[in-house]
Amino acid sequence: MSETPQNKDAAQPAEAAKPAPEAKPAGDTPAAPAAAKPAAKPAAKPKVEKKPLVDNKNGTVTDPNSGLMWKQTDGWLDKHKFFTWENHKEYVDEVNAEKFAGYEDWRIPTKLEGMTLVEKGRKETVIDKNGTPFPMDPIFTEGCVSNTWISECTADEVVRFDFKIGSDFKYPPAEIWASVRLVRELEPKKEEAKPDAAKPEEKAPAA
Repeated sequence: MSETPQNKDAAQPAEAAKPAPEAKPAGDTPAAPAAAKPAAKPAAKPKVEKKPLVDNKNGTVTDPNSGLMWKQTDGWLDKHKFFTWENHKEYVDEVNAEKFAGYEDWRIPTKLEGMTLVEKGRKETVIDKNGTPFPMDPIFTEGCVSNTWISECTADEVVRFDFKIGSDFKYPPAEIWASVRLVRELEPKKEEAKPDAAKPEEKAPAA
């Protein structure tokens, strides 16, 4: 009696069932870090176009951008001479004494005020007394000098401003010469108003 061959397709004993992994509470799952947002670029400031200088037809030039009025000619054109720091005041006093253009508050500029006239790269320029152009509006009279004394001068350190490069130069006390370009404010600064004295309270009329 032959042996019955073993059936290869017979079902193998099933593997023991593996327990399902425990589900983790949603709160225990760490959240993925949020992608860092690029820093917002500051909004570009709108470019402010400069208003043109105004020829007042009386020997003065108004700058509506700075609120300044300039004398159209400088000390060299007016007097055909240069000035030391010590004697420049003579020219300023003379211009104010004659009330040039109706004003008597002309003065030398500060460095920052001088810089408002310097426009580097401009096509039309002023020609100085030596025939050299420098970056200032040709509304100013040709043949002037491209420097001036400025109010930052002291007895220990004189300071001359150069319109050709838009900067100042400091010198020790010495016989340094320069021209003088005068300026004034369109609206002179007013003194701060003093607070009114406290007024006594008015009594109500008797009934």
